[in-house]
Amino acid sequence: MTGVCVNQFPNAAGKVENSPYQRLAALGIKLPPPPPPIANFVTHVVEGNMLYLSGQGPREADGFLHAGKVGANVGVDEAYRHARLTGINLLAVMHDALGDLSRVKRVVKLLGMVNAVPEFEDHPSVINGCSDLLIAVFGAAGEHARSAVGFGSLPGNITVEIEAIVALNG
Repeated sequence: MTGVCVNQFPNAAGKVENSPYQRLAALGIKLPPPPPPIANFVTHVVEGNMLYLSGQGPREADGFLHAGKVGANVGVDEAYRHARLTGINLLAVMHDALGDLSRVKRVVKLLGMVNAVPEFEDHPSVINGCSDLLIAVFGAAGEHARSAVGFGSLPGNITVEIEAIVALNG
């Protein structure tokens, strides 16, 4: 694909796809319904031109939650895929909250939490699953500040939980 930016996807006619939905389609991703909250909170809050997303986990569209301890019974590659799935769930909540992912001006910040054994040291590689997805979907607007940290446990023993802060267009 010479001459095509890594964050752009040509369609069958060779035209570059630039909308978040076109990029999702090019990646073979269909957004699931947004996962419901698991406790007494809402999935998102819009305040001014900012969208605050509550933490999401690696929930499949059928409701199955990936669980386990990274560094014990879950490896880095598997946990990366779980973080990517969590990113898909964050996108589903964004779509539900905004009605149109094109309203995203910039992904500002992610907090990535990894359910890991105390000796585990590669939290950033796990949370890259979500970060890589957001950059693929939003291009430069998907580049963000981030924290990737380890936790002794997460709700339901899920492998990862990620929350996000997003700036909105007008």
